[in-house]
Amino acid sequence: MRPFGDYAAYYDGLYRDKDYRAEAEFVLGLVRQNCPGAQSLLELGCGTGSHAEHLSAAGVRVHGIDSSAPMLELARARQQRLPCEIAGRLMFSHGDVRHMRIGETFDAAVSLFHVVSYQVSNQDLRDCFATARRHLKPGGVFVFDCWYGPAVLTDHPTVRVRRWQDDRSSVTRIAEPTLHPNENTVEVKYTIFVHSRASGETRVLEELHRMRYLFGPEVEALAAVAGLEMIEARAWMSQNEPGLDSWNACFVVRG
Repeated sequence: MRPFGDYAAYYDGLYRDKDYRAEAEFVLGLVRQNCPGAQSLLELGCGTGSHAEHLSAAGVRVHGIDSSAPMLELARARQQRLPCEIAGRLMFSHGDVRHMRIGETFDAAVSLFHVVSYQVSNQDLRDCFATARRHLKPGGVFVFDCWYGPAVLTDHPTVRVRRWQDDRSSVTRIAEPTLHPNENTVEVKYTIFVHSRASGETRVLEELHRMRYLFGPEVEALAAVAGLEMIEARAWMSQNEPGLDSWNACFVVRG
């Protein structure tokens, strides 16, 4: 099953404890540190629009693109519930982060919550970087996070379980990873059990997600092919360089 199909309906509930506001503030801080006064962003892989909402609330115009139609439906529904001032700074489009071209340039581009790690081949990564570069104004920056190779290989991925419930359903998601060290990837099998309180029935969804973990030198080399210069790398939500305990790393590159 294609990632983020039927699973999209339960995504926000399963990540209800994720601090999207703080993450948006962190990323916008990196953007404005390297591109002062930035007022427009392209978000590659916007998902259900949680980061976009908080970036817009901070006064930034955001155009989000995503390849999952169900996720975009939720993003647009979120937009309709927001105050007009915030909603008016948001736009969402359906497209692939490797190939999307929208004929507009932005002060910066961002790609969050491991979207770049879904680009598993070198060509996928080069294409994703080229998309960011094509849409940047001169001197614009691309800020993205990803799985960080040194930490993944130090602290191997393990089976994880998330649970969430509301007045209609209880949802359990099991993530079973398989490490492929010769490919720099992890294959994650998601099994989602959705129990309906009304009918008593349980629906089972399955998705297979391939994720690539990245290393600083390869990010620098692949970004350079697209004309992007490495500026800095940090552990996610930190002022420190990524290390062996930084499963999530953040990179800043400039066009």
